[in-house]
Amino acid sequence: MKKHNFSAGPCILPQEVFQEASEAILDFNNSGLSIMEISHRSAGFVSVMEEARELALELLGLNNKGYKALFLQGGASMQFLMTAYNLLNKKAAYLNTGTWSSKAIKEAELFGEIIEVASSKDQNFNYIPKTFSIPDDADYFHCTSNNTIFGTQMKSFPNTSKSMVCDMSSDIFSRSLDFSKFDLIYAGAQKNMGPAGTTLVVVKEDILGKVDRKIPSMMDYAVHISKDSMFNTPAVYAVYVSLLTLRWIKKNGGIAAMEKRNDEKAELLYAEIDRNPLFKGFAAREDRSPMNATFNITNDSLKDRFDDAWKAAGVNGLNGHRSVGGYRASMYNALPLESVQVVVDVMKELENKA
Repeated sequence: MKKHNFSAGPCILPQEVFQEASEAILDFNNSGLSIMEISHRSAGFVSVMEEARELALELLGLNNKGYKALFLQGGASMQFLMTAYNLLNKKAAYLNTGTWSSKAIKEAELFGEIIEVASSKDQNFNYIPKTFSIPDDADYFHCTSNNTIFGTQMKSFPNTSKSMVCDMSSDIFSRSLDFSKFDLIYAGAQKNMGPAGTTLVVVKEDILGKVDRKIPSMMDYAVHISKDSMFNTPAVYAVYVSLLTLRWIKKNGGIAAMEKRNDEKAELLYAEIDRNPLFKGFAAREDRSPMNATFNITNDSLKDRFDDAWKAAGVNGLNGHRSVGGYRASMYNALPLESVQVVVDVMKELENKA
């Protein structure tokens, strides 16, 4: 039976995307060749790459605003390094809201002074710091919009004259924002956009070329822009499936429609977490993520019974990250409301039988 997939990533994608992608494995565009074997220099794939980059900008509302979209490799972890390589001349400001921003800080420290403007580490990253200042002499400000492990999300972003860099790996294309506030956005594909293997980078061109160091070609955004994301062999299949998913988002109403669906799912699950005395949310209420709901069971003696029940109901990927424990329901764009209802029903049934 088809599972209700709450995995944090690689994660659920739309069924119609899986269907079209599977057909392309056997025969891409009636070419007699698989998408897995066509040349990345062929006209067929070049058009895939061009459409994917253009559609990413269109959905984000960044067309004709000085931005370029790239599909690169190495995941967000590579972007921790590339961001600093390309932008950090002397000093940068980082907001530390979890594991991934901590890792980004570690990489950036190789290139210059890092000012940690605020951190929620004191409460195991269960909230988003609200009060902080960005130094006037910082080259850029870096933040993580959604924290997959801890289930928190930034609801607003600072107004700053500094370039703003954001890791949006786990909530890209899930909610409406003024994306022009950001000078560089990066996101691993494997949450809301596609399979693991490619990373979307959206960068405003005029922030580049301002560091003193020489940048290796593979790490240089300007090189990748000049080669239209084809400087080296791209992750062909991952880019193709990402394109299919971006088409699906556009066909189904764009980011605004995704946000409405995601809010409905989050409201349903969080309402049950708050109502049911057997469960307690991990993240601060005002910072709760619609993408990743983290919660614990209040009676450990019922844990095995709950685990058996949700697994029997066909639910997959509900276990929390080891650094938090408990449970994590990742509710990305393609997850249907019905799947959330299944988990809520299991939670209610546990309460009734406890």
